[in-house]
Amino acid sequence: MKSYRKELWFETKHRREFINITSLVEDCLAESGIKEGLLLCNAMHITSSVFINDDESGLHHDFEVFLEKLAPEKPYQQYRHNVYEDNADAHLKRTIMGREVVVAVTNGKLDFGPWEQIFYGEFDGKRRKRVLVKIIGE
Repeated sequence: MKSYRKELWFETKHRREFINITSLVEDCLAESGIKEGLLLCNAMHITSSVFINDDESGLHHDFEVFLEKLAPEKPYQQYRHNVYEDNADAHLKRTIMGREVVVAVTNGKLDFGPWEQIFYGEFDGKRRKRVLVKIIGE
């Protein structure tokens, strides 16, 4: 069995962004040479997320509205965590959207259903953060 590991780095211009990272993950898979196995992709920061969904701008807007209703950024003082920081909402949004995805690898390709894409979700941006891609298989 082979193993492959790579870190992808992101620095967003905004506090919150959704970035389609499917092609970057596919590049990792091609680099790995693995044809059959499993791919793990996870955010390595507690205020960011990796998730699978459709790449449709209306849906991304709906995510933003939904998350802001569940965990509004402001007022900052509504959160006990926000004594030294202002990112309690980002921690909650990450919990809702999830830490990682696992995708089957079949015939050297991500074994996706229709419309599935991998996204990096940033909820407390404007600084460098990383995503881990780990692939195991043959």
